[in-house]
Amino acid sequence: MKISDYNYNLPESLIAKTPPKIRGTSRLLVINRSLTGLEDRKYSDIVNYLNPGDVLILNNTKVVKARLAVSTRTGKKREILILEKHSFDNDWYVHSVLYRRKLSPGDELFVGEEVIIVDRILGDGIATVRCDNDLLKIAEKYGRVPLPPYIRRDSNEDDIVRYQTVWAKEKGSVAAPTASLNMTDEILTTLRQKGVVVKYVTLHVGLGTFLPIRTNNVEDHKMHQEYFEIPKRTVSSIQKTMRSGKRVVALGTTVARTLEYAYESLEKLPADISGEADIFIYPGYKFRIVDVLITNFHAPKSTVLMLTAAFAGWDRLLPAYEHAIESEYGFLSYGDSMLIL
Repeated sequence: MKISDYNYNLPESLIAKTPPKIRGTSRLLVINRSLTGLEDRKYSDIVNYLNPGDVLILNNTKVVKARLAVSTRTGKKREILILEKHSFDNDWYVHSVLYRRKLSPGDELFVGEEVIIVDRILGDGIATVRCDNDLLKIAEKYGRVPLPPYIRRDSNEDDIVRYQTVWAKEKGSVAAPTASLNMTDEILTTLRQKGVVVKYVTLHVGLGTFLPIRTNNVEDHKMHQEYFEIPKRTVSSIQKTMRSGKRVVALGTTVARTLEYAYESLEKLPADISGEADIFIYPGYKFRIVDVLITNFHAPKSTVLMLTAAFAGWDRLLPAYEHAIESEYGFLSYGDSMLIL
């Protein structure tokens, strides 16, 4: 299977550089896999497609203000990006970072009154650093929102709120679960009133989620690991929903990856589940847990595009993308959404 088979021409003008002025006012393209044709809707119309007894799973990770401008002892400017939290991260005093320009072990990096020491250079632009103070607190005070590079601008005050879900809780991501950025408290309230069960998982999103695949063959790509937790109460709700014949709805590819990676544990007696998910879902994969997927429009040749193609079928998804381009939908993180039934 070739990566080039999962490509399309994305006009730069359709990449959403800013969020909609009001959260939840974006557009929604609906694909019903049992029917032909597409439906152009408003995002708030999601409530019309979910039924009482369905369970909607949300990712409650929180994006860290991970981008730090630092300087060396000689005054040279550097930038480091604190990477996502993993299960082996016991604290935020020693942590991995992505860096630009040259760094060496023992280098001192200054930000505000803080001193960050470079411990080890790991390769591929990644280093381990340490600090006497909590790096998470340093990032909160001095850091900037780590907007994806395709947005092509520096983050601003608005991004602090808008590049974050309204229910964000568990700090640890360096990229947002973007399908969730369009969801609002008002829509969730309406869904709950309708009888839809809303539950949470945590998956700390890493930069690798949105990077293009750099191998020619799909099977040769090595998926990055992302730490996840599924609470016992969420496991119980999923099992109840599946027994009743209702649907499990994943809000975003991060949720879909979490549930599909953990599907064997989800079939056992309810318990808290955690681990490092490295599942790579591409066409030919049989989904075991997820029945409905809400997602955004993804970049060509990306792992998230391939997951969506596996769920919808590339023969359905590609025409849907072509329709979205013709209809000038917004693409990528701050863009519009899709609902795939």
